[in-house]
Amino acid sequence: MKERLRVFGFLAIYWILYFIVCRSLFLFYHSDQTALLTAKEIATIMFLGIRMDLAMTGYWLIIPGLLLTIPFHGLKSVYYFQNSFTIFLLLISTIIVLADLELYKHWGFRINRTPLSYVSTEAFQSIQVRSLLLLLILFAVLFSSFLIIYLKFIADRFLALSPMNWGWTPVMFLITGSLIIPIRSSFSVAPLNSGVVYFHATKAFPNHAGINATWNFFNSVMAQKDLKYPIDFYDAGEAAADLKELVTNENPQARLLAPARPNILVIILESFTSKIIGPLGGLSDITPNFNRLIREGILFDNFYASGDRTDKGLVSVLSGYPAQPLSSIINYPEKTQHLPHLSRFLQKMGYHNSFVYGGDIGFANMESYLTTGGFSNITEDDAFAQSLDNSKWGVPDHYVFERLLQECDTALHPFFKVMLSLSSHEPFEVPMETVIQGGDERSLFLNACYYTDKSLGTFIEQAKQRPWWNTTMVLITSDHGHRLPNSSQELNEKDRFKIPMLWLGGALIKRDTVVHTLAGQTDIANTLLAQLDGARSDFKFSKNILDKKARPFAIYVFNNGYGYIDPSGESIYDFDLKNFIGQAGQENLKEGKAYMQSLFNDYNAK
Repeated sequence: MKERLRVFGFLAIYWILYFIVCRSLFLFYHSDQTALLTAKEIATIMFLGIRMDLAMTGYWLIIPGLLLTIPFHGLKSVYYFQNSFTIFLLLISTIIVLADLELYKHWGFRINRTPLSYVSTEAFQSIQVRSLLLLLILFAVLFSSFLIIYLKFIADRFLALSPMNWGWTPVMFLITGSLIIPIRSSFSVAPLNSGVVYFHATKAFPNHAGINATWNFFNSVMAQKDLKYPIDFYDAGEAAADLKELVTNENPQARLLAPARPNILVIILESFTSKIIGPLGGLSDITPNFNRLIREGILFDNFYASGDRTDKGLVSVLSGYPAQPLSSIINYPEKTQHLPHLSRFLQKMGYHNSFVYGGDIGFANMESYLTTGGFSNITEDDAFAQSLDNSKWGVPDHYVFERLLQECDTALHPFFKVMLSLSSHEPFEVPMETVIQGGDERSLFLNACYYTDKSLGTFIEQAKQRPWWNTTMVLITSDHGHRLPNSSQELNEKDRFKIPMLWLGGALIKRDTVVHTLAGQTDIANTLLAQLDGARSDFKFSKNILDKKARPFAIYVFNNGYGYIDPSGESIYDFDLKNFIGQAGQENLKEGKAYMQSLFNDYNAK
């Protein structure tokens, strides 16, 4: 048994060493950019990258680990199979690593499935002869060096194995199964993603350098990154023209903010559907604080989430970018780096950006997205006392609101802060005496929403006593709706996507006002910017809700379809069926088709 563990350990060290050398090679190959980094930044790259190296090592050890569970002794067939398998993995990994070195120079992102789309074209012929020769030399050195290391120090150990008692087989099998720990790289709800190596708020290269190229390639191949539009309703030019007409931003709007540069605080509440908010037609007793605050601010009562998940809602709010069916752009840093970021535009206006969350910021690749967006300070679960991190998703909301208050008290002005809550997510664990009685899912959800509303109300009342309140606008919305409390709803019904948006704060000129214009999360970006320096065309899917000429409409996206709503009615389209499955009042369905085709075209082009 000890011999097998020793062989297993040698293989693990072998692959970890290989991937560390590959990262060093990446820094060497791009020495012009590496030279701009500090020693601390380079050390951080190497340190953070080990986490991804361990994950890739875990994958490469699965087959050898299973072989070692068999109580053989020195079988040549196993010896030859293991050698062939390891050499094959070494060859594939080295090809990926070397291709990545040159492609990064041209594309600016680490290798993914994109090259597979160009193998039959002239794309690779643009590589200079000098670069090709260098790559061939590096390939020969890297491959042959690690081949020699394997053959000299590891290969023969398989032939020398003595028989193992069958009783140890389950133990060895359990050890092999434990590879899921480095592969998943987390005991929390968030599996490994490339965001774990992102640490630099202003430079892309040090963030990219930490990524394991082999892991990134295979992860990309396994994922569906392009959106396959089943029907081409229009050509790309016509769709883009229709979208531009649909999303107008001429900026003749009412001025709602007194200061030229108010502090902006965006609070995104987990799963806060309009169905729990009385003034929006929902239950009357679940959100008493929100209901009361409506009279102190500006309520947008015809407002919709773009998608049905937090990762999609976050991008819709902060980048004005719609949710996509069967995909989420946040999972692909090479795409999100081409998105417009509200935080970046505010940063250019002198704002200090920060993000506060009580959970694992690595979940759903949020870390890389926020870092790319220029959030210089990100607070997550690690910033809280371990005793507070006592629920599945992280730190309960009222502690996070307390932290948010402290950060606002010490923040440089003007600040742009974003807070994302989590307690109203399944399994609805809240540190509060139960108010909504019952152990069923509906009751637990409503009780959790009541708790979050209570936490919000306490925060707002405390914030009102702070000097920064008078120059601050607070935007409260939700990341998405929810199927509860009436769980029998269909996935594509519009009520599941209707959410609140409320503006509060001392910076507001108007109060106790309701805006009835149909709008959605993607419209937040240009509505806010129009109050400052004017709406921006970069946010091509975002309209200024307060523009007098704005077209009132909202679009929401479900698993593989979309819903389009305007004053004339609504329509629901299913991409699997390639037809409308719901329609009420609309005679012209062109707008929704043009919007969605423009989204698909834009997404695939990033």
